[in-house]
Amino acid sequence: MEKNNSTSRTDWIWFLFSMKGRINRKPFWVFNLFVFLGGLVLGIFTEVSADINNITKPQLMFMVWIFWPSVAIQAKRWHDRDKSALWIFINFIPLVGPVWAIIENGFLPGTTGENSFGPDPLES
Repeated sequence: MEKNNSTSRTDWIWFLFSMKGRINRKPFWVFNLFVFLGGLVLGIFTEVSADINNITKPQLMFMVWIFWPSVAIQAKRWHDRDKSALWIFINFIPLVGPVWAIIENGFLPGTTGENSFGPDPLES
């Protein structure tokens, strides 16, 4: 069955901005690949500095632009693991937190079947 444009647009809005529902690992990695490539291209065309006080306006705009979609997508991955989106805060634990989040969200499969956050995204 073919989707119309409004349904497709709604799917993208849900994917990038909603914190409800579940996604599997593939869209998580695809989004993060686009963010990485966008940051890489931005780094090529702007001055890169190790000093946090020297962030350029395009870099700041990019970080602001990807902030909410990154949170929303990670929340949906935590939901797929049948955990609260509050697990996002693990990223604030230096070194260990981001590694834990990448392992849980990027490498471990979600719960099979429906969980408390919705139906299994692999079954639809």
